[in-house]
Parts: sequence; structure tokens; C-alpha cells
Amino acid sequence: EVQLVESGGGLVQAGGSLRLSCAASGFTFDDFAIGWFRQAPGKEREEVSCMRSADGTTNYADSVKGRFTMSNENANTTVYLQMNNLKPEDTAVYYCAADPYDGMTCASRYAYWGLGTQVTVSS
Repeated sequence: EVQLVESGGGLVQAGGSLRLSCAASGFTFDDFAIGWFRQAPGKEREEVSCMRSADGTTNYADSVKGRFTMSNENANTTVYLQMNNLKPEDTAVYYCAADPYDGMTCASRYAYWGLGTQVTVSS
């Protein structure tokens, strides 16, 4: 069974850091487009970063550029999102998603989704 499981969320003060993990089960990230999304209450879901797992190419939303870093480690089984200098507006449920790479670092749609992990940043 294909699964994505996020972990690493929590409560942190503004300016702090968290490292989110997205673990793959039932497959490996050999050549996938992998995205990190977030959704805050009352707001639309936002893709904050994406990566092509085969070569590590990454893209970031302007809202997180310079603060968040996505990486692919552990023999293509886990993807991380390092989040530094967190702000209260980063508070959201964070999801990872994956789709077989089809030429776009950020997939137009993702087949596999995790259940999310809550990130709360206090001011």
C-alpha cells in the first residue's frame, strides 16, 4: 500500500525552527515530483515547495523562499522540509504529496497525499 506519513510538526515561537519529515511507505521516491503544501483555517491550500526527487531540483513559494529548505534523504524514502525563522503566518497544517515525475518539478496534480502535520507558530 502506498502511503505518505508526515511528522515533525508542533508549537514553536516566532523565529524558531522545525523540520518536517515525509516518509514514503510502499514505494521509494526514485523519480517523483514531491510537494509540500499548507492550509490554514479559512485559507486556500498553498504549495510552499516542490522537488524533483531524481536530481534535487527545488522550487519555493515567495512566502517561504530563503527560510524553508526541502531535501531528499535516506535512500529516497524520506523528504524533509527544514523551516527556519518561522512566522505566525506560517501556522497551518502541512501536507506532503507525490506524483511520478512527468516533466514538471511541481506537479499539476498529485496522486499521493499524507494526512498532514500541524505547525503552530506563536508570536
